[in-house]
Amino acid sequence: VPIRWDKALDALADKMMELRKNNEPEKLMYMRGRYSPTSTDLLYGTLPKIFGTPNYYSHSAICAEAEKMGPGYTQGFFGYRDYDLAKTKCLVVWGCDPLSSNRQVPNAIAKFSDILDRGTVIAVDPRMSASVAKANEWLPIKPGEDGALAAGIAHVLLTEGSWSKEFVGSFKDGKNLFKTGATVDETAFAEKQTHGIVKFWNIELKDRTP
Repeated sequence: VPIRWDKALDALADKMMELRKNNEPEKLMYMRGRYSPTSTDLLYGTLPKIFGTPNYYSHSAICAEAEKMGPGYTQGFFGYRDYDLAKTKCLVVWGCDPLSSNRQVPNAIAKFSDILDRGTVIAVDPRMSASVAKANEWLPIKPGEDGALAAGIAHVLLTEGSWSKEFVGSFKDGKNLFKTGATVDETAFAEKQTHGIVKFWNIELKDRTP
């Protein structure tokens, strides 16, 4: 039912005060979009702190800063990056839609048809996006099961010996010891640019068959 702004503000204030009186300030969560002086300094910067809730999230948490975390934690480079779409032969679009969102949308649009001409586009997404509609293969996974799919792929790559030996390294005696359900001696593997792959196999991947 439509109500006036003043009534809406009164209702919001009453609900917030109810949380404060019940000593439950953490049950208030503030989420904001892109930046403005009001949303940044007042609502995002001041209101949650005064109210007493730690639950406030900015646009960057699911955009710029989240993108930086990928190369940051895998390569030690916390910054923006772009991709060599001009030479890509297999593009895996996983949980994103570069044709309508993410950074460098015009670049992705310009290069996408060329990738389809010379290679393959695989989309991993529970929803039918613009990229999915044009992809050669669509894996419509259930929401929240990305990790299971990634672990299954990693398991197959290791058990079938299909990992990049030049980048990852290999077993010292040349024999692949990654067998489903079997732990591996960490000292048997000479690692190069990765860190802890055998440990991760033993803890997580050895039983993660597709």
